[in-house]
Order: sequence, then structure tokens, then C-alpha cells
Amino acid sequence: MDIDTTTAPTATTDADGVTTTTVDGVRTLLAPRSGPVTAGLLFRVGRADETLATSGITHLVEHLALHRHGLSDLHYNGATAAAYTLFAVTGTAADVVEYLNGVCAALRDLPVDRLETEKEILRTEAAGRGSGPGHGMDLWRYGARSYGLVDCAETGLPAITAEGVRDWARTRFTAENAVLWITSDTIPEGLDLTLPAGEWLPAPEPTSALPATPAYFRGDAGGVVLTSVLPRSTAAHLFAEVLGKELFRELRQKGGYSYTAAAEYLPRDTDHATVIAYADALPAKQDALVGAFVDVLAKLRAGRIQQADLDSVRASALAQFDSPELAAAMLAGTAMNLLMRHRHLTVAEARAEIEAVTVEDLHRVARELWADALMQVPGRGVDWAGLTAAAASPEIVTGRRYSALEDGKVALLVAKDGISLVTPNDQVTVRYAECALMQVFPDGARHLVGNDGFGITVEPTLYRLTLGWLAPLDAGVPPASVVRMPPRDPARIPRPNPSNVQRPAARSNRSGAVTAWIWLLGTLTVLLTAATGVVVFAQTDPELSPEGPDWAAVFFSALLTAACAYPWIEFLLKRRRGEG
Repeated sequence: MDIDTTTAPTATTDADGVTTTTVDGVRTLLAPRSGPVTAGLLFRVGRADETLATSGITHLVEHLALHRHGLSDLHYNGATAAAYTLFAVTGTAADVVEYLNGVCAALRDLPVDRLETEKEILRTEAAGRGSGPGHGMDLWRYGARSYGLVDCAETGLPAITAEGVRDWARTRFTAENAVLWITSDTIPEGLDLTLPAGEWLPAPEPTSALPATPAYFRGDAGGVVLTSVLPRSTAAHLFAEVLGKELFRELRQKGGYSYTAAAEYLPRDTDHATVIAYADALPAKQDALVGAFVDVLAKLRAGRIQQADLDSVRASALAQFDSPELAAAMLAGTAMNLLMRHRHLTVAEARAEIEAVTVEDLHRVARELWADALMQVPGRGVDWAGLTAAAASPEIVTGRRYSALEDGKVALLVAKDGISLVTPNDQVTVRYAECALMQVFPDGARHLVGNDGFGITVEPTLYRLTLGWLAPLDAGVPPASVVRMPPRDPARIPRPNPSNVQRPAARSNRSGAVTAWIWLLGTLTVLLTAATGVVVFAQTDPELSPEGPDWAAVFFSALLTAACAYPWIEFLLKRRRGEG
């Protein structure tokens, strides 16, 4: 396009050859490269910006924005990550213009007539998506909020409306919240990035579902996975490489436990990155693998880091600067840092930081990594290594008990402030004020997920529910967390096995007798407590007992009171625990 130099935005070129300018208010980076032109339009919005009740809305906007390119011959793609959304294309300058103009036009006016169709496509995409060894780690760390949402299903899709996606695009996919990068030394002619005005959105604040760190949980990934969140730094990046080398050497080459043993450094937001380490093993070797994995971390934490390993990973890091057309090769990362407002280093500054890292710096990072570690382990726990079990729902609510039809030891406890599911081996509680999602089905079923990521599914067909049991849930859960679901296929509604259903009459008679007995004990306890108080007063009053207290009478009265009080209190405690 022709640029009027009197009104064109200022363009500056840094020492590494990257030109910074703006196009229609969008910050833009340019660096030339031979061959096809590649461009990426980044927006600072992703799944971590959503809630569980709106989960999927960013991905839905991305799909709607790309719909009109469905039959195009362009080599393009879109991606929705935790903290950003990317639209990328490779081709001629004309191809780049066609693609980016189409994306921005669609963002200005989303084809919402495609809304329900694209929802179905997203569900199909999710059904065919595989999961890596680290899947589920973020849900345990962050809960069903912020960065934990990347491990959750896109549960908000059923309730998302046309106005909802329009508003999301209008407020998040804005010029001020975007960065464009192009492997070219000029802006392609005809480029139109007109987008709604808005503001840059900082990355979401992380939430936490862990009571303490280092922590662990049992999983079935076929090996060990560790994640730790660290401040973004060159030292942390190099440490991840050293950790990967040490794991490979100890777990594969020496121990023979693993085929894959590696570590990776992944920037999360402006100031923090996640280090993820993984090692696999056959079932027979998993216990030995866990011990060896922990030993590697202990070794590095103790400062036993080889200078040769640091020199090796340092050489690899410096080698990246020797690649041809370096500015273009680093353009995507430079644009991401600009989007996140992370500090930008010139090549000279980056080289200097890499060269300055010492073994002592890696030792410090090793201690920081362990302090924030979350491990997924197979089989037995690792309390022996100083990690705390990441447990759920330490308390249950005190409320109305509804037993399962097939097993009286399984029950729902429904209270004004929350709901608990108790079984002989486990318990889960969702407090309404901390409910991230409640899916409401027309047949009466409810699925609740707490902010900690733990959920309770209530199927009315499986419990002895009475009229009005839903009232506390529907009144207590915040409306913003409620997603109304479409009717289910009747064949998908679970039914109890008639041969396993316990007879309610016998249980009702027994329950009534027990309740009457407990009320009797409670009444006797109150009366005896009062009587004991009278006895104590009488025996300690000089006028009533001039010869001194009769402690035997006091003791007998107190003993009788305790005998009645004990079963009454025990029953109340059992009801609180969901056992009675």
C-alpha cells in the first residue's frame, strides 16, 4: 500500500535488524527473510482469561474468525493457548494481506450464524485431541481457574450466545491488545488491520489449589511428571536443559528405567515460566524410577552440578545466535515478549546473560524448583521425600443426608452452603460460594465443580432424593457459574440395577427407631446436665452441705450424664462426617 510519510507511524530499527512500527494501531515487528513471507497476529487473550462457565469462548472466536478461509489454498492456522491467541499464515505478501484482512474483518463482524455448527466442531476436535504426559498437572496446581482451565473441557460452550462471542471479540481482540510480526522489511500493500479500540490486558493472575508445596498426587501417566513455576530468567532456562541432561543420563543411560527422560522451560506469562520434567517407565520399574527421579532432584538441589553440563547447554544456547537471518528467526519470540510486556534483550544482551550464568546460579534455581514442585507419581506416594499429598475436600458439610439407592454407605450431604459426596473411601465437597461450574440438566441432574477442580455429579435416578432437594443448590451457586445443558438422550441417563436397590421400608423403620432413641438420649443428656449442675451447687454450698461436699454423688451424677451424652455426641459427629 502507499504510505503517506506525513501521517505514517514512526518506525524504528534496533541493532539486531528488527523494525518496530504500527499498522492501524497494532504494534508491528518486521524483519526480512528469504523465501515465503510468514506473519503472525497475536492477541493477549486465552483460556486462562475465561471461567469454567465460559470456557471455550476464546477458541470459539478463533474458529469463527477463520471460517471464511475454510476453502482457501492459503497455508494458515489458528491456535488458542492459555494466555494468547495466534493467527498465522505463510505465503506471498498478497497471501498475508488476504488472510490477515479476512481475520480482522471477521473479528469486527463474527459470522454468528455459524455459532452452533462451530460449537459442534470444537466438541469433535476435543474428542480427537490427545493428551501429553503433563496433562492434568495445571488443574491440580491452579484448580479449575486461570491456567488450570487448559486441562478442563470447554464446558461453557452450551451457554455461549451470539452476543457473548461478539462482546468477547469486541473487548479482547482489539488493536491495543494485539501484536503483529511479519518476516518482511516492508508492510505488505493493502494490509487492513482495523480492529475495535480497547486496552492491553495483563496476563491473568494465577490461582492455587495446592495447600502446600512441594506436593504430589497419584496418576496413571506411566511415569513421573514434575512441574514447577519459576521467575523467568536465563539461569532457569539453562537449568531446565541441565536437568534434562541429568535425567537422561541417570534414568535412561545408567538406570535403564526410561526411554524418554527430559525437561523443558515454557514461559507462562510476563514474569514466570513453567519447568516441566518427565520420565517414563514400564510398570515393573516405576517404583525404582520414582526413587531415581527424586535422587536426581536431590543431587542438583545439593549443588552437585557439573560444570561440563553447564558449558554444554551454554554452547547450545549461544549457537542459536549463529543461524542465518537471525532477526527473522527470533521474530515470533520477540513479538511474544512484546505482547506480554516481558523485557526485551538484544542479541548482545542475551549472549552476555547466557555467558554470565554460573553453577551457583543453577544451584539456586534447583532449590527454587523443588520448593514449588508438583509431582505426579504412579503407585505409592512420596511422603518419604518430603512432599505433601495434594488432597481434596478436607471437610464436609453438615446437611440433609441422601443415600444412594444401591449402597447406603454412599451419600450426598446437602446444606445451605455446600454439598458433599461421601463414600467409604473418599469425600468431596463443593461450597456454593466457591463453585466454578454447575451444569444443570433438564432431567434434574446437576454437575458441580469447585474452584479446586474437584467435582460432584448428582444423578437423581441414583439417590433417595426428596422434593425440594435442589433448592439449596439453585439458590446458593452464583448465577455466573451456572450452565444450562440441553436435554440428554434418555439412554445416557444412568439407572440403578434393580437387584441392588436396598428396600427403603426396612431402612426407614430402622432409621426412625434410631432417631427416636437419639432424641431420647439427647433429652436425658440435657436433663442430667442440669441435674449435675444442681448437685454440684448443692454439694459445694456450705449452707446446704455443712459437712462438706459428697464427691461420690457428684462423680456418680457426672458419670451418668457422660454415659448418655457419649452416644448422642458420637451420632452427631457421624452425621457430620456423613456416616450416619
